[in-house]
Amino acid sequence: MPSVLVVEDDPSIRQSLIEVLAEHGYAVRSVGDGFGALREVTQTPVDAVVLDLGLPDLDGGDALRMIRGISSVPVLVATARDDEAEIIKLLNAGADDYLVKPFSGGQLIARLSAVLRRTSHGPPGGAAHTVQGARPAPAAEPLRATTVGELAVDPGARTAYLAGRELHLTRREFDLLAFLAHHTGQVVSKRRLLTEVWREPYVDDQTVDVHLSSLRRKLGERAAAPRYLLTVRGVGIKLVAPR
Repeated sequence: MPSVLVVEDDPSIRQSLIEVLAEHGYAVRSVGDGFGALREVTQTPVDAVVLDLGLPDLDGGDALRMIRGISSVPVLVATARDDEAEIIKLLNAGADDYLVKPFSGGQLIARLSAVLRRTSHGPPGGAAHTVQGARPAPAAEPLRATTVGELAVDPGARTAYLAGRELHLTRREFDLLAFLAHHTGQVVSKRRLLTEVWREPYVDDQTVDVHLSSLRRKLGERAAAPRYLLTVRGVGIKLVAPR
């Protein structure tokens, strides 16, 4: 049974989150402040953290960075801040995903399940969802080291260099770049990225947009003046060597 730490200072919201998670088979612990969250993560490790940003003692972004300093536990940020720059900042600080308030219990469970599938723990009852008689999915083709222009991506070493300078990417940014590099020159749809990189086809396309925006910035380009990441309007994105 995966365990989840809910960090939320509003008692009514905290109780609602606990009830939703418990109903879906999660073991839930909760605290109402940032330092309590740090204490819980340190003393009794959990499988995931749902972190509210409006905490009474610490800014949620600071709490996230402190958690990242002591643990690699997946963190799902719950925030009322829907500004793209703020979301990029949170992802760069180590958030694995985010939910913009207000959100439904269904959205919470879907995002949390996706985060856990991408890590070592599956969601509760995951095996029970296997279809009788269904063929197992084919093993994913291993990603190979790729050089595109001055960009070098090595999935095995999980390193990426641009003109000899190492790029400091979040886990999801690297996965996204490595997948696009593996399919250099091919237009890849956002749905395919969500299915094969996020492994969650029902997440909002904005998740891809936010990560692409951050990745572009680290590659030294903008959507209006792309070099490596070209958007094919209405179709998808492709990685190419700059001309």
